[in-house]
Amino acid sequence: MIAKADIKIEKTTHSRVTEYDVNNVPFGKCFSDHMLVAEYANGQWEKASIMPYKDVPMSYAMSALHYGQAIFEGMKAYKNDNGEVSVFRPLENFKRMNKSAIRMAMPEVPEEIFMGGLIELLKLDASWVPTSETGSLYIRPFLIATDEAIGVKASDTYKFIIITCPAGKYYSEPIKVLIETNYIRAVEGGVGFVKAAGNYGRSLYPTRLAQQKGYQQVIWTDGKTHSFLEESGTMNLIFLIDDTIVTPALSDTILAGITRNSVLALAKEWGMKVEERKVSIDEVLKAHADGILKEAFGVGTAATVAQIIGIGHVDNYYPLPPVEERKFSTKVDETLRNIRKGKIEDTLHWMFKVQ
Repeated sequence: MIAKADIKIEKTTHSRVTEYDVNNVPFGKCFSDHMLVAEYANGQWEKASIMPYKDVPMSYAMSALHYGQAIFEGMKAYKNDNGEVSVFRPLENFKRMNKSAIRMAMPEVPEEIFMGGLIELLKLDASWVPTSETGSLYIRPFLIATDEAIGVKASDTYKFIIITCPAGKYYSEPIKVLIETNYIRAVEGGVGFVKAAGNYGRSLYPTRLAQQKGYQQVIWTDGKTHSFLEESGTMNLIFLIDDTIVTPALSDTILAGITRNSVLALAKEWGMKVEERKVSIDEVLKAHADGILKEAFGVGTAATVAQIIGIGHVDNYYPLPPVEERKFSTKVDETLRNIRKGKIEDTLHWMFKVQ
């Protein structure tokens, strides 16, 4: 049972939902009617409100803009054929957000604000949840430092905000990825395992360079030797090598993806071999040469399953088997979609119903 937070609710006087086809909008461009805003000051969470979506006034001296105290999460709500709205594993996002908060010297968000506020927000904006087969309502909770002060220290004030937007597929086509052996996403002892905003900002330039070479994303490698694969873009990496599911083991340089965890849980339930360990470039390229690299794909909240159809390394390109021949990742994608849409039984209890 989620404790009910003391949340003030101000409903919009004019819903914008009729201005859009929520089943056909670009990802992350169109925002729902309401948002949650909670404020932290004087060592405690003081106010939580749901209000019409709007710009929030801020100071140009705000701490988050200068010193990077900004973290976020991403999750999705779905609507089944009966019109019921459910969220996929939101308590895992709640736990991970507070793990990020601790590492970034920020206050943890209480469960009654994160979950209680989310439930009330989704009740208000249920009409924004797409009904299409691949549609969902993307949910973006984030926490930012709000002190109006220039000086390197942890902020004394913060805002926790949740905004939502209807979304379709993140990648419309399978992707090509380039193994990055120069730039680094994360190092041991750093913040690679948390969803800090700066992790994504630093990824943009190497990704742009890869895109200029015809790739959609990069595969990040370890910061010491550039020998081991870690993540692909903003996703966890999974390979099917021969008959074994292989994925880089979690560490303080790799985000503990909730979709990753879900895919591995399904694989184990289906009796497949699963290995979480270091995965080297040499191993993957050898598996490709031996004809046993059957599948490669990225997994994450936005994309769910993003099929990788080719891997670039230095000046070489290694095409992978056609997506149509891939049984495991196709089954995973379909199973997760059917669980989220309520078309098959949720035996692992991943869906959180909005009552």
